[in-house]
Amino acid sequence: MPLFWKAHTSDVTAFIRELKTARPTLEAEQRAGRALLWDKALDRAAQAEFKAAKVAQGAYVYFPPAKR
Repeated sequence: MPLFWKAHTSDVTAFIRELKTARPTLEAEQRAGRALLWDKALDRAAQAEFKAAKVAQGAYVYFPPAKR
């Protein structure tokens, strides 16, 4: 390691740091957006019904099973 070694910062890291400096509310906005779409409470009863109603997939998807 050279005597005057400086840690490298990638362009992407520098961009993100600059963006966060310019918009301090960015992370809060991202969390609010995530809460809108993804952070939802699951209905366990409905999930159990969906799982029970699932039909098993055949061995080869593109052709129906042969009738006997």
